[in-house]
Amino acid sequence: MPASTLTNWLHAFGIHWANTYTALKGFRRYWTDYRQIQRLNCEAGNPWTIKPSYPCLTDFYGPSGSTRDHYFHQDLLVAQKIFRNQPRKHVDFGSRIDGFVAHVASFRELEVLDYRDLSTVIPNVRFRRCDLLQLAPEFHQCCDSLSCLHVLEHVGLGRYGDPIDLRGDVKALENLAKMLIPGGTLYLSVPFGVERIEYNAHRVFGLPTICQLIEPLFEITEFSVVNDEGELQVSADLKTFSRQPGRYRYALAIFELRKRR
Repeated sequence: MPASTLTNWLHAFGIHWANTYTALKGFRRYWTDYRQIQRLNCEAGNPWTIKPSYPCLTDFYGPSGSTRDHYFHQDLLVAQKIFRNQPRKHVDFGSRIDGFVAHVASFRELEVLDYRDLSTVIPNVRFRRCDLLQLAPEFHQCCDSLSCLHVLEHVGLGRYGDPIDLRGDVKALENLAKMLIPGGTLYLSVPFGVERIEYNAHRVFGLPTICQLIEPLFEITEFSVVNDEGELQVSADLKTFSRQPGRYRYALAIFELRKRR
């Protein structure tokens, strides 16, 4: 079994060896700091009740925040595009609620669709259940702006309770096109690299494969990339990246697409 596969299986059961190592390293500092703050509290007349009941052992060594992952870059980039373009109606299918949707809801209303339910009421967000594999007629040509970020690779693999369908990605993209009026804009992101299905997490598309799926339905107006190192390149050269099929293992393609008339 490859080391990466073993790591993924351990993570599925909540076992993170790297975190365990860092926590063990941080325990000595934690205990030293705990004795110091107890001493200071005693000298101050014990104004606080201090209990070692909530240990945080890894934050000593972490950065101030994460800015090198797929979601950080895609959510911010696409939200900025929607802010600039000011579409009449923006709809999102399945993107991250605590990232992209929250960004957009901070400055405008949007409609959010998902296969699963959302019980929380969020200002500026109207939520509706929707099956992207069995698109109801009410969603046909329902908007002029649509986003589907880090979603297409999951459709049909059953991870989120959706039915198993090997061609779920193809059907989902066709239905996303149906949701837009002619000339409407789709913001789409998918992982790309060595083509494979890592069941039941996601598909990783070959870049030529996803471009072949897009071509009959949309014109590509902009292509951006988050590479394997977590670096964003806006307005990248699609042809250059397509000629390097084995260079990336798990990068992110971010497309701005216009529905063909």
